[in-house]
Amino acid sequence: MSQLIHFEEREIKPYAEPVSATELRVGEVYFFVNYVDHLLTPMMETVVFIGRDLEEGDVGLLYFQDVRSYRQGVSYESTTKGNSKATLYAALENQTSHIFEYEHALDELLGCWLRRRKASQPE
Repeated sequence: MSQLIHFEEREIKPYAEPVSATELRVGEVYFFVNYVDHLLTPMMETVVFIGRDLEEGDVGLLYFQDVRSYRQGVSYESTTKGNSKATLYAALENQTSHIFEYEHALDELLGCWLRRRKASQPE
């Protein structure tokens, strides 16, 4: 017989709280939260911030790597030489509205759950 777990009540702000580019720390885990449609179907990707402006000529580019390959020790340098597989992402510093720290990603998903619940209720 499984035991129920109580989830503490929390207030969710009516707006997203993504991380700002200045708060990103190399080696830290972040979450990309995007939506397929009308903020009701979320997609989430767990990534690690690997640095800024990693390529010559880059200006204001943030680089991320999928968490699995990062934890397996795959480096950015090895991926750019084609020696190993990893999924890399780049984002402009002023386009971080989909990048969240854990707690704020959770809030975003809980907000989505509430929107979905409201959308499914008959009027």
